Amino acid sequence: MNGDAIISVRNLTAGYGDRKVLDDLSVDFPRGRVTTIVGGSGCGKSTLLKCIVGLLTPWSGSVTVDGRVLTDLSEEALASALARVGLLFQAGAMLNSITVSENIVLPLSVHTTLPRPVIDEIVRLKLDLVGLGHAGAMLPSELSGGMRKRAALARAMVLDPDVLLCDEPSAGLDPQTAADLDALILRLKRTFHMTVIVVTHELASIDAIADDVVFLGRGGTLHFAGPLADAKACTHPAVADFFARRMPDMPAGTRSLLDVLEEPA
Repeated sequence: MNGDAIISVRNLTAGYGDRKVLDDLSVDFPRGRVTTIVGGSGCGKSTLLKCIVGLLTPWSGSVTVDGRVLTDLSEEALASALARVGLLFQAGAMLNSITVSENIVLPLSVHTTLPRPVIDEIVRLKLDLVGLGHAGAMLPSELSGGMRKRAALARAMVLDPDVLLCDEPSAGLDPQTAADLDALILRLKRTFHMTVIVVTHELASIDAIADDVVFLGRGGTLHFAGPLADAKACTHPAVADFFARRMPDMPAGTRSLLDVLEEPA
């Protein structure tokens, strides 16, 4: 494991049923930096996140989080390790039957024994951090798309994680709202000195937030891993196409032509 890496993936093979998605993947995620995971549809970006947070057990290989190999841990130790990793789901994954505040309470109820007044104060502070101090009593269905993403971000941050994982945070948002969310993620990263890993296909987001890029190819293999500037200069055809082919005459925040062409019909 790279000494500067907070997460290290080694020879990881994973999939669903008999369908292999990741194939012998090895990559490190540097501590204290923002890494974007990019690549065409179906290359295993979200599957990699699921392996990192223990939602999917690898077929083979390992994931090491802050020096601990996840598959070597007991159930209790695994829960403790993963409590240090926050996850912002693509669709937010907020429970619509309870208020925004109660959604954010859930991780604190599961992972801590704090008294309720302390929990309520933590929730209030996290909502204030994402600009939703007024929305705690609302239901998720009463929020706009951007507000739901920010509420889900507050929940991902409620345990003060060392690592924040974001799965397509800009999905479904207009360019300005997406840019505002990018700025918020960066501000939280700098404030709390976190490592951030973001799955995205948005070139504008990559330009705005990425220190490093991990580029996955079809079949779940690694095409590139390194600093953003090096990714933009990479001569691998798929990587070069991704950064070169922005749709003509479209504003920042739109998808690359490669993503459009690779989407299923």
